[in-house]
This record gives sequence, C-alpha cells and structure tokens, in this order.
Amino acid sequence: MSTSSKFNRAMDLLEQGLLAQQSGDIATAIACYKKSLGLFPTADAHTCLGWAYSMRGDFKAAIAECKTAIRLDPEFGNPYNDIGVYLMEQRKLDEAIPWFEEAKRARRYEPRHFPYINLGHIYVIKGMLLKAQDEFAHALRLHPQDETAERALREIRIQLN
Repeated sequence: MSTSSKFNRAMDLLEQGLLAQQSGDIATAIACYKKSLGLFPTADAHTCLGWAYSMRGDFKAAIAECKTAIRLDPEFGNPYNDIGVYLMEQRKLDEAIPWFEEAKRARRYEPRHFPYINLGHIYVIKGMLLKAQDEFAHALRLHPQDETAERALREIRIQLN
C-alpha cells in the first residue's frame, strides 16, 4: 500500500472513530484510532485517542496520547488544550494554565477560542476576576457568538460592580 493510500485509509479510520465516539461507542472509537495510528501516525489520531481515554476516566493515558501528538506536531493546538482540560478535571488548575497558554500560541488550532474560555474558568475559580474577564473577552473577539463566554463575561461584570 502506498504512503498516500495508507494516509487516506488512516484518515477514514479516524473519521469512523469520531463518529463512533460521538454516538457513545468508545470501544469502537478506540479501536478505529489505534488502527489509524497503525497505518499512519498523526497528531490528530493521538489527540482523539486521548479524548476517548479521557471519556473512560483514564486521564494518565489521555495525557500521554496528547504528549505524543505534540511531539508529532508541536503546532497543533488541540492536544495542548486537551491536556489542560484533563488537568482541570482533576482539579490541577495551576498545572493546566501553561497548557492553555501553549494552545493559544499554536498555529494550527480550531476552535481557537477554547483555551481562552478554559483559562477564564480557571481564573474565576481562583477568584482572579479581572484576568478571567480578559480571557472571556478575548474568546468573544475570536468567536463573537460564543454563549459560554458571553454568559461568563456578564456574570463577572455583575460581580465586579
């Protein structure tokens, strides 16, 4: 099988994994991601595999997959953001902050406003409302219709007045 056909088949498997995961079939998603990685390792597939592991509560494996994704493509922002989210879910807020900052700097990242929202939530929890306000405002500049950022910004402004 040629390199391009391996890549195309790997991308098909990645898509199948995403569809399975979205329908709640995590076991099938994991199998698809692993097959994809066996054909043609990509940062995207490692990140998705990490996401599937996180849905099972295996944050150690999820973070390991994201770190592998970062080694493959340091400009891919999703694994940085995902590591931050997994650390947040474990209440490791200070450890999560640098990962979100890296996600903000990544060249290849959609949806770009997510790390700003995540940092905003951390700063709210830490009582740093002005920093939180800045993060949510930046998220809205990037994605003006984001309801989460709009609501959070309104709540912060009420608290600050």
